[in-house]
Amino acid sequence: MIDIIFIMLSFLAIAGGVGMILFAQPVHSALSLIVCIVALSGIYALLSASFMFMVQIILYAGAIIALLLFIIMFLNVKDEALPDEPNKNTTIFFGAILLIPFNFLILKAFYTLPIKQMDILDSDFGGIKLFGHELFRKWLVPFELISILLLCALIGAVVYARKDKKNG
Repeated sequence: MIDIIFIMLSFLAIAGGVGMILFAQPVHSALSLIVCIVALSGIYALLSASFMFMVQIILYAGAIIALLLFIIMFLNVKDEALPDEPNKNTTIFFGAILLIPFNFLILKAFYTLPIKQMDILDSDFGGIKLFGHELFRKWLVPFELISILLLCALIGAVVYARKDKKNG
């Protein structure tokens, strides 16, 4: 039963990703991204990674997509303003063909891995306690550097979005 659920969630994730690329309207692409993120959160739930499941739903499918949709609707992009893409389908087709050797490389690496017995994971696998211990013991400096980087990006976005008083 879990295999069937995994296959369905995988199909939804791939369909959401493909829909995000193929839709012309930005709102439709963002909604396809929501489908992909929710399917990925379901896969995390199947893996018993409860923290990652919650982060996917609350942070990505909730906050980030709401912000993205707000920006898309705020910009109010009309069909006339979208770029003309006469060769979009052929570009996607040739891009998929160029990815075939990479896929064969991944499959070859996958099938040359040694077969090992699967062990049952601990009951606290994927929980927030182990994640927090790992993050704040071994990865504290990169965590703080990323927060500084995000703060600089936020300040830059505010400065960039501010209207110039001389021209306006």
